[in-house]
Amino acid sequence: MRIWSDSFEHRGAIAAEFAMGRPDGFAANRNPHLAWEGVPAGTKSFALLCIDPDAPTVPETVGRDDLQIPVEQPRADFVHWTVADIAADTRTIAAGSCSDGVTAKGKQLPPGLPGARQGLNDYTGWFAGDARMGGDYHGYDGPYPPFNDLRVHRYFFRLFALDVAALSLPARFTAADVQRAMQGHVLAEASVYGTYTLNPSLA
Repeated sequence: MRIWSDSFEHRGAIAAEFAMGRPDGFAANRNPHLAWEGVPAGTKSFALLCIDPDAPTVPETVGRDDLQIPVEQPRADFVHWTVADIAADTRTIAAGSCSDGVTAKGKQLPPGLPGARQGLNDYTGWFAGDARMGGDYHGYDGPYPPFNDLRVHRYFFRLFALDVAALSLPARFTAADVQRAMQGHVLAEASVYGTYTLNPSLA
């Protein structure tokens, strides 16, 4: 199975159009185009995850003008998109079909992907406690790495072909829930990634 995007080259830079943040604030926050082929026989649905494995782990260093987050700082996953139960005959997701703009407090009923379920992304935790932005962030919300991070962030779009039509998931599910529910049901996996940075010294 192979996945690609017409919105960015594999391992290439993602345009601000498909990010949540740019140097002067919020960006267009459109989901990128994705397409795939070579689906294995017996596929009954797909799951899709978008994960940045380069998120800083020391919150006190984020967004500070007086320091740069070192490349060596330990990193963790930050989930930008979680989708389950994508129909087995789906082969493409159009750019902007699932996200177009930033929704304060999060999208509650993200558009696109008929029949699929879109779970929580990690902006839910990031904005928790923020009176203006805090809420449940469903669907796609794109890159917004710290402007003072010396590491260029990578955004992996991981597609899984599954032998079940629907995963057993809670109503308010996360990427971790999808990963647990997929165990024993994955027929194939494919991934593509792009990069993004807001650090002016790296741009």
